[in-house]
Amino acid sequence: MLERLEKRLQSLRTEYQSGKQVLTDLEAKQANVKDTLLRIEGAIQVLEEELAHNREESR
Repeated sequence: MLERLEKRLQSLRTEYQSGKQVLTDLEAKQANVKDTLLRIEGAIQVLEEELAHNREESR
């Protein structure tokens, strides 16, 4: 019985560490996606401003 409990405890600890690693990886990916979206948003803003400026000049 004791051996079975120890094996289960070890199994749960391994599963817990694996879950923590997955969570860490996902958080890193989330941060990368947020950074990418901010860069894209900035590029969109610059292009929109440039287009508006060019439209004004062509009138």
